[in-house]
Amino acid sequence: MASAKETYRAELRSAARQLGERCLYSAAKWSAELLVGVEPDAAPAGMDSPSSSSAASAGRLLHLHRSGGSSFRHRPRHGGGPGSEAGTPLGGVSYVSTPIPDDDAFDSGGDKYLLAKTYFDCREYRRAAHVLQNQVGRKAVFLRCYALYMAGEKRKEAEMIELEGSLGKSNAVNQELVALERELSTHRRTGSIDSFGLYLYGLVLRDKGCEGLARTVLVESVNSYPWNWSAWSELQSLCTSSDILNNLNLKNHWMKDFFLASTYLELKMHEDTLKRYERLMGVFRCSGYIQAQIATVQYSMRDLDEAEMIFEELLRTDPFRVDSMDIYSNLLYAKESLTALSFLAHRVFLTDKYRPESCCIIANYYSLKGQHEKSVLYFQRALKLNRKYLSAWTLMGHEYVELKNTPAAIDAYRRAVDINPRDFRAWYGLGQIYEMMGMPFYALYYFRKSSHLQPNDARLWIAMAQCYESDPLQMIEEAIKCYERAAKSNDTEGIALHQLAKLHSVLGQSEEAAIYYKEDLKRMEVEERQGQNYVEALLFLAKHYKSIGSFEEAEHYCTRLLDYTGPEKETAKNMLQGIKRLQSGFPSMDIDHFAL
Repeated sequence: MASAKETYRAELRSAARQLGERCLYSAAKWSAELLVGVEPDAAPAGMDSPSSSSAASAGRLLHLHRSGGSSFRHRPRHGGGPGSEAGTPLGGVSYVSTPIPDDDAFDSGGDKYLLAKTYFDCREYRRAAHVLQNQVGRKAVFLRCYALYMAGEKRKEAEMIELEGSLGKSNAVNQELVALERELSTHRRTGSIDSFGLYLYGLVLRDKGCEGLARTVLVESVNSYPWNWSAWSELQSLCTSSDILNNLNLKNHWMKDFFLASTYLELKMHEDTLKRYERLMGVFRCSGYIQAQIATVQYSMRDLDEAEMIFEELLRTDPFRVDSMDIYSNLLYAKESLTALSFLAHRVFLTDKYRPESCCIIANYYSLKGQHEKSVLYFQRALKLNRKYLSAWTLMGHEYVELKNTPAAIDAYRRAVDINPRDFRAWYGLGQIYEMMGMPFYALYYFRKSSHLQPNDARLWIAMAQCYESDPLQMIEEAIKCYERAAKSNDTEGIALHQLAKLHSVLGQSEEAAIYYKEDLKRMEVEERQGQNYVEALLFLAKHYKSIGSFEEAEHYCTRLLDYTGPEKETAKNMLQGIKRLQSGFPSMDIDHFAL
């Protein structure tokens, strides 16, 4: 009996071939990459496995682990000797067996199919459809309909540019949708449609706004042919909430784990995402896709150092990789690593400068250098290559904010949320703009949207708190609630603790203020930061403990203040003198003491 890993390999080899023959190139590429990501079998003693370098590279990544059971260490197999293989290696889960369908490529009309595929590869979509117009095989019907769909998309893009420019809004639609929906729905009713036809039917329904039926059809497609990653990706785009996801009637094929992990990532369910990928790493240990996804999760969780290590390892093993490198560039931007970002931008420029991801990386580089006009130019280039490139719209909005071009920024952010309403960065950007425009209630609406989508991001809660604090609102209690959420959400900059201390002090709640000032002091001491906030905390605590008669504590904080220059030092000296007089029992030398 073939090993489980060999079964996966056989399925993926067949999928890569079948998907490629149907011109589903992204899905074919995904399957082929996953195929070589299967952990190689143990090589005989003295011999190197062909994928040994990839396995070693993957092994270097598996040391990364997190508390709470989300480690990426390779788990030993249970049962049997060293050479035995478990039938269900992914965490002991039992998967359904899905037969690989036979192709009808070289039945009658096979030569015409080859000609049509050649035309399709040359982007002559209508010629491809015309060649297959009298073919009745399922494979030929799919390629003909897919060619018509692509011809309609090509014409729609041309109309958009003609009417509104390359980045303008337009009501242009794919004129082939109506005829395709009629034909594909007929094939579905009569049972003469295959899984690929169902995938295309799902695309058509999605474009027409029939999302519920599109989900149903795409579920039918992936249940009958689970290796088409493009179908899973389209299904994922229609799962905008966990409730929708949980109601899908999916067969328990191992490809479902990839879908769930990716969808969990989109829904910000990070711990669930990591658990799924940890299981998948048991078999697909050398998969660059899984490693890139794990790095993206770590980036989303603000574990920037761990994410950077994974991305660096990916580039070492695959130096011409462009996929996911735009996420890496965002990470380097967040860490202000100009040298590393410059190196990455130069590398992707030489590899493929006309990829949308490459343009985005170069735009991030210019933004970090403060050259915002050039950054906007490269984001625009990325969007000319892919109008639905979400990150480019959002980041271009940020650049317009830097350039004080408010209308353009609002338009960019709105285009981003039109593409993906779950993009918290675009909602956050809209909140910032309306706050700058002096419209705090609008700003709060957008900040709430962003924090709902990304509840563990301290920056979003801090932005909302600052909005509540602003002069038009002065809603201090609400601001305190937001800062408390930020403090519990890994506020690496320590803004929340300091503001909580100040706001409690403003409200006259000295005990609560003292607690937060002490926590803030501990944080700054651990991080070896000693600035104005440090001095402010020492001064408040000295005054607070003196006021409640805790002279030893007050003296401790006053003594620490003597190490600093400025008015606080003189204040500390005077307080120490006052504390000593109070401790010795002598009255104050205030002139009012001698008044008759």
